[in-house]
Amino acid sequence: MRNVRIVVTNCNTTQEMTEEIVRGARAAAGPGTAVLGLTPAWGPESAEGWLDSYLSAAAVIDRLRVYDGPPYDAVVLAGFGEHGREGVRELVDVPVVDITEAAAHLACLLGRRYGVVTTLERSCGQIEDSLELAGVGRNCAAVVGTGLGVLDLGDEERTEAAFLTAAERARDAGAEVLVLGCAGMTGLQSAVADKLGMPVVDGVGAAVKLAESLVGLGLTTSRAGSFARPVPKRRAWGTS
Repeated sequence: MRNVRIVVTNCNTTQEMTEEIVRGARAAAGPGTAVLGLTPAWGPESAEGWLDSYLSAAAVIDRLRVYDGPPYDAVVLAGFGEHGREGVRELVDVPVVDITEAAAHLACLLGRRYGVVTTLERSCGQIEDSLELAGVGRNCAAVVGTGLGVLDLGDEERTEAAFLTAAERARDAGAEVLVLGCAGMTGLQSAVADKLGMPVVDGVGAAVKLAESLVGLGLTTSRAGSFARPVPKRRAWGTS
């Protein structure tokens, strides 16, 4: 496959998290794939709840709208359960892969039902809605929170312990595969999969591999209906 450039967008303004996400994306990427991380110029420092999510969606779209770097072949949206993927698909002319649906689609290939382990409980309903919209909600056994905020995930020992506790709840609910429910958890799968005896899917890695596949197959978003180019009109964008 030819060389591929993938843009990975963080959903928040925390640059350290962007760097961590990019490390995970590069670890999953194949030879010849370049990964560029983008951080929104404005928005929440972490996305936890509906308000943050809608702000994040607009900020990510705005960041891609004004992007002036090297051409790219695909976009990975690294916000689990966050809004904006449909708008980005209208905006850009390359494949757009959201880590939420990427992880769920791969999980469905590995077991009959999967569970998502995420951060705060307040994010669970939002993630459930995102999975339903993507068409993979019926295979989700449970979305379980760890009680940790996004910015708390840097404490690896604490995060792993909380994840394992929440994972047991997801397994008890019928999950046969687990999904990391936050881009900030990228890399945790290698530490917990053996302890749980279950496959654990990282959405960032899953999205990167699916993006590479779409580019390699010469496929991109359909313009035949729902994701047609935006209607030409005057749009007033806020200043960043």
